[in-house]
Amino acid sequence: QVQLVDSGGGLVQAGGSLRLSCAASGRTSSIYAIGWFRQVPGKERELVAGIGWSGGSTYYEDSVNGRFTISRDNAQNTVYLQMNSLKPEDTAIYYCAAAVGYGVARKSSEYAYWGQGTQVNVSS
Repeated sequence: QVQLVDSGGGLVQAGGSLRLSCAASGRTSSIYAIGWFRQVPGKERELVAGIGWSGGSTYYEDSVNGRFTISRDNAQNTVYLQMNSLKPEDTAIYYCAAAVGYGVARKSSEYAYWGQGTQVNVSS
């Protein structure tokens, strides 16, 4: 079992930045890819960024590519999502999730463990 705690959300003006953190505990010796998802009411949860176990492979959804950066520190069992040039449409609850395996997992069904979510609000 792996427990994930995501944090770092808040209220920011458009153009601002936030850094989200996802801290893992429990069976962290296993191999996990990590993804950051976001969800707004009435819409499906979508993957915005993912990173493989070694950090060598990453994925970004088109709307965040070039603005968001995902990184991980396996020694600290933490994954980060640096979000720059934030837009009002980035407003959502952001969740980190862990999938067993080396490569980036692209489907939410591949992720076995989820954080509790952190709210990001971007004002115009």
